[in-house]
Amino acid sequence: MADLGSGPVAPASGRLKWPLRRRGEPVVAGPEGTAEDIAVQDIAELEAADRQLPPPPPVPMADPPQRFNLAIFRLVGLGLALVLTLALAMVKLFVGGPPSIAQLRVEAGVDGWSELAIGVKDDQPGVAYYDKQSRIWSGFDIDIAYMVAEDLGFRRQEVKFYAIESEDRARMQATDTSGNRVPVKMVIASYSITADRKDKGVNFSDPYLYTEQSVLTLKDHPAVATFRDLSGKKVCSLSTSTSADALSQAKVDVISKNRVSDCLGLLRGHEVDAISTDAAILAGYKKMYGDELRHWDLGLDSTEKWGINVGLGDAPATKALQTLVDVTLYRSWKDPRDNRWELAYQNNLQTEIAANIPTPIAVAEQPPVSRPDVRQLPWESDLP
Repeated sequence: MADLGSGPVAPASGRLKWPLRRRGEPVVAGPEGTAEDIAVQDIAELEAADRQLPPPPPVPMADPPQRFNLAIFRLVGLGLALVLTLALAMVKLFVGGPPSIAQLRVEAGVDGWSELAIGVKDDQPGVAYYDKQSRIWSGFDIDIAYMVAEDLGFRRQEVKFYAIESEDRARMQATDTSGNRVPVKMVIASYSITADRKDKGVNFSDPYLYTEQSVLTLKDHPAVATFRDLSGKKVCSLSTSTSADALSQAKVDVISKNRVSDCLGLLRGHEVDAISTDAAILAGYKKMYGDELRHWDLGLDSTEKWGINVGLGDAPATKALQTLVDVTLYRSWKDPRDNRWELAYQNNLQTEIAANIPTPIAVAEQPPVSRPDVRQLPWESDLP
């Protein structure tokens, strides 16, 4: 057995040497490294690799479950309510309610007429007068007729005027220049609206002129203030005139004629003492004959309201035409840009005022007109 304590110590075998390395140096496994050296070196290399790799992406978190959105529900409900309201309004607008202008035209048959036949007076200067030499119609009623015809879609040359007698105004039968009977579509002939005439089936428009009864005499006749001043005298009046009843009550001898011109002939021939009818009618004669005649104001409270007769009975076509005429009168009264009525008054009745002072002729403003019951779309402007 060798003596371990004596003699020089032999160098350790290379297999058992621990490799010398500086601090911080990686361990290098050489051919002589042990298993432990190799393990240490692998661990060091893995740690170095981990420090060089980027961090792994974060794991996304799961979205929380959606909560019930009450605001969206309310918005959807409001939208449905608006849609239903609009749908109901459109149904009412297009299906229910009063007729439209287009429907009234179809019902009245206006679009099928090639011309518009109108019964008018032909012997009332300033109201409706036909000059046989010039063959020209003129007067307030004529201008009102053109106004209505224009809105119905007729040109002036398509409007045909026919003379009509007072007793024929209700039955709407006029006469042409050859004496033939002609049915007319409407009557605009100084025709006063009365309850009795309406009860008999006359379909009037709303009033288009306010006037009153008056008296016309020769210039040397005593002053006339009331019908009683004519008691016992002969007074000419139009047949079916509203003046006839009042004259009869005043114990006046009434002479009835169909035409004012016939009454004027009797007055100028001293066959009657006076003529009584509407002031707007007599004013034209006073202007025409000047100082030969005197025009007397009776100061009556009653007002004569002239209307347009569109026919008898309750036929739908007649009622539709009545509404269309009222649409024109309403537009003329309501729309400040529509001055057709004012022009008709100025060109015919206004020019007679000076010759008839102090007797009033007619109210210088168009009578109020009720709004016709007509369906109108929001984007239309048929009625102001």
